[in-house]
Amino acid sequence: MRTEPFAESELRRDAFLGGRLSLWQPTHGYRAGIDPVLLAASIPAHSGQRVLDLGCGSGVAVLCLGARVPGVALAGLEVQPGYADLARRNAAHNGIDLDVVTGDVAAVPSALRQRLFDHVIANPPYFDRDAGSPARDAGREQGLGEGVPLADWVAAAARRVAPKGFVTMIQRAERVPELMGEMSKALGSLELLPLTPRAGRAARLVLMRGRKGGRAAFRLHDGWCIHAGAAHACDGEDYTPATAAVLRDAAALPFSA
Repeated sequence: MRTEPFAESELRRDAFLGGRLSLWQPTHGYRAGIDPVLLAASIPAHSGQRVLDLGCGSGVAVLCLGARVPGVALAGLEVQPGYADLARRNAAHNGIDLDVVTGDVAAVPSALRQRLFDHVIANPPYFDRDAGSPARDAGREQGLGEGVPLADWVAAAARRVAPKGFVTMIQRAERVPELMGEMSKALGSLELLPLTPRAGRAARLVLMRGRKGGRAAFRLHDGWCIHAGAAHACDGEDYTPATAAVLRDAAALPFSA
């Protein structure tokens, strides 16, 4: 748990969306990769809507969404005060309005319990620590190791989403049965988009979306391929053109064409 603000010497500034965003992240601790960027790109939000990021960390996902879709009202919930402070700093640095509330997904503060959102997004910790070893850095472990059960993340998201609104999460592929089971208790119209590392490879991550009050049948979409080619053959990045457009040009990542 990171309780105190980060010192300047503990941070480095990283560019996202081709330099549209410049975000401070810890040199040591939980650092966002491309996962929250892909999550943000998948949200079909438009100007005037309200978005809540549960477990927003330093703000990467929600600020990427704000940079892509102007005019969206953004809020974030983050349990670690040090990371919540960093999310506020990143929002201010990039001129994006973001209301960051410090608190736990398992006990959402009253400031958020009184509000509903058109979209709730989350990148919950991937790893069940009953079957793995914790990271040495406490802040990194909070972001990666599951302290709050996945069921509680889904329940909190479902309570905060408005009728006909959407909950979207990114998660490890092996946890799809658990995630689908929990989302089906409170949401309908479930959709699953596998994120495959390369063509012909099994998905490691998935994006899953559900709608409050949705009644459509479950949809399993064709996989989104992240890297081009059968293997990494040379130095530098080898993203597919569609993924490069998401990461560099703030393009959307639709569940279906």
